Amino acid sequence: MKASNFASLDPDLAARGVKGLSGASKADREIWAEARADMGRFAIESELARARVPTDLPPDDANTVPEGPTEVEVTRNERRVQSFFRAAVLAAYDDACAVTGLSVPTLLNAGHIIPWSVDTHRRADPSNGIALNALHDRAFDRGLITFDQSLRLVASSKLRASRTTTFQQRALLDFEGCRMRIPDRYPPDPEALRYHRDLVFLP
Repeated sequence: MKASNFASLDPDLAARGVKGLSGASKADREIWAEARADMGRFAIESELARARVPTDLPPDDANTVPEGPTEVEVTRNERRVQSFFRAAVLAAYDDACAVTGLSVPTLLNAGHIIPWSVDTHRRADPSNGIALNALHDRAFDRGLITFDQSLRLVASSKLRASRTTTFQQRALLDFEGCRMRIPDRYPPDPEALRYHRDLVFLP
């Protein structure tokens, strides 16, 4: 119900003719305006709220006995907005790869167009993301594929320079020229894609 109230405030949905419910309160409008004004802070607060929700699910390694010392000191940086970003991007693409249509959740990534390390302001921005299967996401991150101004996949010459296997041909090169599927909400930002073509892609 609350999500439908927020839907009535979303200009992207309104442009598609989706009205949502008309019962959005003043508080709903204030929350919506605040979230739109600072997506990064909103994403962090969402992550913190999500972390406070208890879960009865055991960790994936609950039945695995680690080898070696029973304690080890670890220092790491954790991406606090990554879960929000992933959920928003995958939802926009209907939980399917923008290139292949693969819809196995565990094989899908929400990849940043402008890399995470480059622009802190774009880290939580879903329009700086594309839903890709794990292989195409890695190729995109490494500059081995990109998308042209018509949103068609372009393969790097480095993919052809290496020994081309049947799998490599079918999984990567055969998709060259295919147009990515564009979501109604959070379509990829053309300027972010231009950045990727100019500064990440390996021609």
